Amino acid sequence: MPQPTTTTIITAEALATAASPASISKPSFPDSKPPLPEPSSKAKLSSPPEPTPAPKDAKEPESESFHPDDKPDELADVDIIDMTIFNQIIELDEDDTHEFSNGMASAYFAQAEQTFKDMDIALNGGDLKKLSSLGHFLKGSSAALGLYKVQALCAKIQHYGLKRDEKADEDLTEEESLSRIKTLRLQVKGEYDIAEKWLKKWYDANATAAPDEEDS
Repeated sequence: MPQPTTTTIITAEALATAASPASISKPSFPDSKPPLPEPSSKAKLSSPPEPTPAPKDAKEPESESFHPDDKPDELADVDIIDMTIFNQIIELDEDDTHEFSNGMASAYFAQAEQTFKDMDIALNGGDLKKLSSLGHFLKGSSAALGLYKVQALCAKIQHYGLKRDEKADEDLTEEESLSRIKTLRLQVKGEYDIAEKWLKKWYDANATAAPDEEDS
């Protein structure tokens, strides 16, 4: 069977509007009986939930230390990725090799790593216009895979590059913008590292090897 052509570039605008943090509401239970763990939304993605999950927080990630190895079971942590979007992507795969979606993820990793290098160059040169453009680019490609935390931080970089704080609805000085972007650059790389590890682990656990093609 012909294999689907691997997408090498993820268009920033193609799926950006589809990405939004998944809202997960849980029913209340009597104090005498704690809630049982809920199953994953898709059988193939299911794994034991973490014993004491942290309360959900709708706020965008703030300054903190990022350590990908802190989570004992990354595949159970749907806080890393919007599972609705990710499931839609893997449904495009023709078989359990997940060659198509894995190719999308690999292309994203390459794009993101280069974008971080370009951000560092732009930061050293104080190029706010370039930083805004890079934030916009990585925001869109992150949204395409459902990596909404990376997406949210990149949106801030985009706005700060324009010397704007959209949340406070105020203009920023060049110095303020560069200082904030420098902090966000570390945060977004931390969130990206966690997401990259999660995706690679998911494909290692779920993608089967493609059968060898024998010449007749």
